[in-house]
Amino acid sequence: MKFIHTSDWHLGRMLYGRSLLPDQEHFIENTLLPLVDREQPDGVILAGDIYDRSVAPAAAIRLFDRTVEALAQRGVPLIAIAGNHDGADRLAVGAQLLRKNGVVIAARPQDAFSPYVLEKAGETVQLFTLPWLDAPSARQLLGEKGKDLRTWGQCAQAIVDKMAGMFLPGAAHVLVSHCFVAGSMLSDSESTVFVGGGDQTPADIFAPFDYVALGHLHAPQRAGEKGRYSGSPLWYSVDEEKHKKSLSIIEVRPGGFSLEEEPVVPLRRVRRISGKFQELLEAGEASPSEDLVDITLTDEGPVYLPAKQLRPYYPNLLSIHSQWMMRRQEESEIQAADARRVSRTEVLSRFLQDVCDTEMTPEDEALFAETLRQLDLQEGAKQP
Repeated sequence: MKFIHTSDWHLGRMLYGRSLLPDQEHFIENTLLPLVDREQPDGVILAGDIYDRSVAPAAAIRLFDRTVEALAQRGVPLIAIAGNHDGADRLAVGAQLLRKNGVVIAARPQDAFSPYVLEKAGETVQLFTLPWLDAPSARQLLGEKGKDLRTWGQCAQAIVDKMAGMFLPGAAHVLVSHCFVAGSMLSDSESTVFVGGGDQTPADIFAPFDYVALGHLHAPQRAGEKGRYSGSPLWYSVDEEKHKKSLSIIEVRPGGFSLEEEPVVPLRRVRRISGKFQELLEAGEASPSEDLVDITLTDEGPVYLPAKQLRPYYPNLLSIHSQWMMRRQEESEIQAADARRVSRTEVLSRFLQDVCDTEMTPEDEALFAETLRQLDLQEGAKQP
């Protein structure tokens, strides 16, 4: 069977204070739904982080609602899970009723053991859904079998073992999960709070499945032999500029899967631009850009109000940096650090040289040392 695998929509996301909802709506209307119409998949898999925060903006909720309705009108099931950014309890509202109508929203831990089965032309695919979980929640889900487990990796293995015991013979088996698989590549968009350490999922636990549709990381990438991150469909940090955003078209069969990627053509790209101020100004005047740009100025000196002058031609300017200013700041920090390491006598000596154009004599040094000693004694006497 054929599936479109996507994840990490982060509906309602802001980038440097700019709403990305127009970009997200453009992605759904101009990439996702046309791809569904063209490929006629047996389902769309959305592997978590539907929203950017647990209490999503009303406009983001309306956009997701329209997307669910559009898929339902096309008769294409949606299999979606909650990610760490989603409000699981809010997503779970009406989940049982929706499931009866081909909309699977797996947000609660117990949804891990309620697989969704699709049958078509003698083929069967059993889809297991594992929303974002931490180790304590997983131990509670596993009950008696989970009480002695310590790490998330151990809990994940026990969950997969239980799922494997529920496999339908002769079916293809798919897992949809939102987690961090050990060895995967991060970008600035993913919080270090939710990756690495004890939260890592060993890739080899996925062995029983024919395909594992992963969400959580924004760069498309493999995770072991069976797992794959589709990546986010849009660029959610400047660090992601080089990512090749896409949707994954997956053909699943017992024993394996095949993959094609559909590139995403965005409404606006996220780009880094560097150059001298005048060059960038002239380029903007000649060809204004609607892209979301992060600009670095390479001028050897200050530029007066560069953002104000550039913004008419780069209206979606995210931030602007000056290499000259950054070097000045680094030099100031080095000088401040040097000053903290220099003795008070050395400070006076440099002052006499730089300001008074004279050298400190042994008599000056002795007098200064005695003065400092007297001051230290006075300060000590003031202490309670």
